[in-house]
Amino acid sequence: MNFFLETLRAIGLTVYFTLESFVLLFIPVRKKNVTGEIVLITGAGSGIGRLMALKFARLGATLVLWDINVEGNKETARLARKNGAVRVHNYSCDCSKRQEVYQVADQVKKEVGDVSILINNAGIVTGKKFLDSPDAMIQKSMEVNTMAHFWTVKAFLPAMVASNHGHVVTIASAAGLVGVTGLADYCASKFAAVGFAESLGLEIVALRKTGIKSTIVCPFFINTGMFDGCQTKWPRLLPILDADYAAERIVSGILRNQVYVYMPRSVAILVALKSLIPTKVGLVLGDYIGYFHFMETFTGRGKKIEDNKSQ
Repeated sequence: MNFFLETLRAIGLTVYFTLESFVLLFIPVRKKNVTGEIVLITGAGSGIGRLMALKFARLGATLVLWDINVEGNKETARLARKNGAVRVHNYSCDCSKRQEVYQVADQVKKEVGDVSILINNAGIVTGKKFLDSPDAMIQKSMEVNTMAHFWTVKAFLPAMVASNHGHVVTIASAAGLVGVTGLADYCASKFAAVGFAESLGLEIVALRKTGIKSTIVCPFFINTGMFDGCQTKWPRLLPILDADYAAERIVSGILRNQVYVYMPRSVAILVALKSLIPTKVGLVLGDYIGYFHFMETFTGRGKKIEDNKSQ
């Protein structure tokens, strides 16, 4: 194909898909049926992980719940059954350990079957300025928030590719799109998670596996307790998100095969501005929005390592 034809094709598709996106603002995409789908959620023992599990339970999905918090995970399983789930399987798994991920993944394949919706949700936060962050916590943040995604995807993606059916969900963060003072290791891990998910999505497209979908979720702080104490300067622009609302938005995004889920929607605008405005203007606006001060009042959930996910 020559330059002229390729350029014409690119322009035509750009116009078509732009118009399609505009139309879909008014005509929502029909939600897919997940009855019987095997949904694996990491960090399912509390927070957003638990809430997503309960919502998928009501939709008739088979649930596979992973968490290092054994008792919390058992409670999620109990609540899921109470909410209508027929098949619920809970496993103890430290997602920061590659061999443990592979071992438990093999157990899941034998006892439950091939996972068709993988939700990488487990995460931790140090909540300290970079020079005050212990080396062990920096390393752990990268292992849980980033590297765990590599191991779970490597374990479950081959079956999705073989059947051309599946969905990989990355619960990232708005802090994976814009740097925030006091979250150096967290931002680094979430930027990496977003980059991995975007690259993986492109590989799937290149393989022409149209039945495999990818969703990247980038929320602002969610009130699950993981970011207790954090404040927002302008709550109408960047509100602390209600956990149930956030879980509903995430599940809805998965059911509609959305590639990106930004919460609130202003996050998408701020990210777009970051690429368009001069750096010094960005610093002025960042100070105005409060990027430099979000974490000043952070307490976290008793400053413990958390295995649920919130942004």
